[in-house]
Amino acid sequence: MKKIILLLFTHTFVLAVGFGLGVYFLPILTAPKSIEISKINEYEQKSLYQAEFIRDLRGSDPFHWGEAKVTISDNKITVNGSIAPGPDYKLYLTSEFTQHEDEFLPIKEMAQYVAEVKSFENFVVNVPSNVDVSKFNTVVIWCESFNEFITAAKYQ
Repeated sequence: MKKIILLLFTHTFVLAVGFGLGVYFLPILTAPKSIEISKINEYEQKSLYQAEFIRDLRGSDPFHWGEAKVTISDNKITVNGSIAPGPDYKLYLTSEFTQHEDEFLPIKEMAQYVAEVKSFENFVVNVPSNVDVSKFNTVVIWCESFNEFITAAKYQ
């Protein structure tokens, strides 16, 4: 009987660890290739605003962070650097700077969804034509699946 319980426990443990590793590594393995720096530099030249993702925000930790130059134009948001990899990332624009999920969740309904984030290093997100970036002041990257704050940058 002890052997059955031990086998059940060890197999359940290995299954749980495997699932967790899959959730973490699958987005990394399926992420699109990074944009060439020359292309990002070209987009940066046309930007209206500039900001920076930094690692030491209140909501940052070893698994949720950003470290990048962020530029915003009417039709593109570029990230020149990297963010922590993970599943189901979304990019939002907000009218107030947030640096933790307890600050973002109350204003999420007022935040402007821009696009999914599928890459984690040197990427460009297209801004929909109906979004006026000048009406907002902060870029937020949010993990929708786990309601987890990843990073933010205030641009005006």
